[in-house]
Amino acid sequence: MARSHLAASLLGDAHALDASQPVATLVLAVLRHGRADNLAVVEEDESNRATWAAAGVLVNELARPALFLNLPGVATPGEPDYLSLRSLMCTERRWPVDGLNVFVCENPNIVAIAANILGVACAPLVCTDGMPAAAQQVLLSQLTRARARLRYHGDFDWAGIDIGNVIIGRFNAVPWRFSAMDYEAAQRANAPTARRLGSRVREAIWDPCLTGAMRRAGQAIDEEAVVSILIDDLMVPARR
Repeated sequence: MARSHLAASLLGDAHALDASQPVATLVLAVLRHGRADNLAVVEEDESNRATWAAAGVLVNELARPALFLNLPGVATPGEPDYLSLRSLMCTERRWPVDGLNVFVCENPNIVAIAANILGVACAPLVCTDGMPAAAQQVLLSQLTRARARLRYHGDFDWAGIDIGNVIIGRFNAVPWRFSAMDYEAAQRANAPTARRLGSRVREAIWDPCLTGAMRRAGQAIDEEAVVSILIDDLMVPARR
């Protein structure tokens, strides 16, 4: 049910559950009680949308749909596609992904490159498009419940570490070419063109050595800079 519909039905005011309204603040606190999901770094609006969505309440359900490639049963093979929060919440899906590697990337460019190079030969790939919004979070939750094996890669910068902490910490993903060793190899290959890291240091929950390696080198490595390695992994059948 849409949040405005719920508010009008129960409280007589379609805006009674809008952001910053007292009842909405209370309901969100109740829904989050006892949850430890590593989402503190998600923007407040997106975190609220994901919390409402987990309770079956839709807020801006067409905003920031989830980008993917070759998810079983929902796409034209070889072509990138999108699923909105509305579609994910209103259509009961039985994802045939039990035991299947589903790769997760941070940047839409990776999906486009994979579609161009591999097409139908690409393993299932989902994009968070930066910090995951509600649609991306719901999709990843559904895939996790369907027993997919999520494998995550993102930018080697501090924002990328924040996103990795969310994806790996909340959705049981494992790092995909996203360790200290992977960073050091990528940094050596891209040192002349790499951009500088900022000063806002973040700790990677999946690899205590990664943050140290990044601080020592002082360089950020974008996901696109290592796309050839990722493409090799995405070939079906996935080899790693």
